[in-house]
Amino acid sequence: MEQVLTLEEFVARFQKVKNLGWIATHRSGQTGIGKTLEDLLGIVENNIQGPDFGEYELKSARRNSSSMLTLITKSPDTRRANTVLRLEYGYASGAYGNDEKVLHSTLNAISFTPIANTGHRLKVTPTKDKIYIEDENGLTDIYWSINVLERQMTKKLGTKFIYVKANSRGNGEREEFYFESAYLVEGFNAEKIIDLLRTGSIYVDLRIGQYHGGANEGKTHDHGTGFRIKEKDQAALFDKITKIV
Repeated sequence: MEQVLTLEEFVARFQKVKNLGWIATHRSGQTGIGKTLEDLLGIVENNIQGPDFGEYELKSARRNSSSMLTLITKSPDTRRANTVLRLEYGYASGAYGNDEKVLHSTLNAISFTPIANTGHRLKVTPTKDKIYIEDENGLTDIYWSINVLERQMTKKLGTKFIYVKANSRGNGEREEFYFESAYLVEGFNAEKIIDLLRTGSIYVDLRIGQYHGGANEGKTHDHGTGFRIKEKDQAALFDKITKIV
C-alpha cells in the first residue's frame, strides 16, 4: 500500500478501516493503537520529528482513556536543577545497588504530591512568566520559562494533525480496536498551556535517576522530565476541531 499523502486519501482509507469493525492489536501495550492504525492505513512508522504523512501528524486515542501523552520533555531552566531535586527530595530505590537517590513523581498545580517516604510534598505553580516547583515550605528557585515551553511546544505541535478516536476492549496481546471517528485539529494555541496547567489537565513527570556503572555511576541521569496531558484532553490545546469521518 502506498504512503498516504493527502487528506482525501486519508479519509477514504480510514473509512475502509472503520468498516472492518473490531481489529486485533498489532502490538501489545500503550503504543498498540497507533501501530495498528498506521499499519492499516499504510503509514510507515517513524521516530523522527515531523509530520507522519503529507503535512499532518497522526494521533490516536482510546475513547475515555486516562492514559497520558507526552507533549515535550524539558528539564528545568535552573542550573543543576535535576541534581538539586534528586538530592533534596529524592529517595533510595531498590532498582539500584547503592543508596544514591532517585526522584520519580507526577506533579500537578492543584494539589501537593507526597514524595515516597521522605516527608516532602511537591507541586507545580504557574506564575506570569515561569512555572515553579513548590514544596511544603513555598516556591523553590527551580522553574521553567513559559516562553521557552511555548516555543518548544509550538515547534512540535504547531502542525495540523488528525486525531482518531477508537473504542477498545481486552488488554495486552488480546486488545482489540474499533476505529470509530477522525478529526482534523488545527490552530495550536500556546496560551492554553497555562490554563490547562492551572486546572490540573497538564502534568509534570519528574523522571530523575542515576547512572548504572561506569565513570558516572551514582550521578544524576535525566530520563526526560515530561509535560504530559491525558489523551482525551489533548485537543483542548487547539482552536479548531473538525470531524472528517
